Amino acid sequence: MAESHPMDAVLRQDRLPHIWCPGCGLGTALTCFVSALVKSGLDLDKVVVVSGIGCTGRVAGYVRLDSFHTTHGRAIPFATGLKLGNPELKVVVFSGDGDLAGIGGNHLIHAARRNVDMTVICVNNFNYGMTGGQLAPTTPLHARTSTSPRGNQEHPFNLPYLAAGSGAVYVARWTVLHVRRLEKAIGEALVKRGFSFVEVISPCPTLYGRMNKLREGLEHLRYYRERSRIVHGADPRDVDIELSGDIIVGKFVDIEKPVWGDTQ
Repeated sequence: MAESHPMDAVLRQDRLPHIWCPGCGLGTALTCFVSALVKSGLDLDKVVVVSGIGCTGRVAGYVRLDSFHTTHGRAIPFATGLKLGNPELKVVVFSGDGDLAGIGGNHLIHAARRNVDMTVICVNNFNYGMTGGQLAPTTPLHARTSTSPRGNQEHPFNLPYLAAGSGAVYVARWTVLHVRRLEKAIGEALVKRGFSFVEVISPCPTLYGRMNKLREGLEHLRYYRERSRIVHGADPRDVDIELSGDIIVGKFVDIEKPVWGDTQ
């Protein structure tokens, strides 16, 4: 008789094993999300997961929940439509940095500005992983990618600052090494009313790592252990990520403000 697993109710076993590369942090990010969701006490029949295109976008297909794998960059407007259609839903957008901050960047800032009641989990691996490791809006200065072989010359987005500056009421960042803290942050974001944003720093050894002297997933995790600094309440403008620099993690914003729709 096969033993059951606490996450069986939320994961689609028929879709496993997943497609992610060895050393990728997406499996850990998904585990933290599922664990946080189960512990949150939310009615799973009223939870919807929306993702866009990319490696992270595959999450929508692995959860045993109502879920939608939408077009590139359009996860947030799709989620907004779901929320408008049924305000009782807990809508979660789970997607990558290229999808959310690049192609979908305009939707990200305006959903935060309106304080739409949704949780956005953005897995940041600093490149467009699924399509060949191209330069992303989060690629650190001087980092090498398949389209910046001599090093990135464009200033990257600081995602917590972008989300907070646009109006998000909850903003946190953790790496996939910080599993317990990441799970807690996602749990807090899930029950927070308003636009909550959690950035998850994740290895992409196959593409970003091999271009920047971090070829293995374990090397990434060692780097996270040595260079991450927990600074709860840090000003989001001060948490830029530089190539080979420190990674400031923690809960940066947790405030209250009117939610879109409350006054209409």
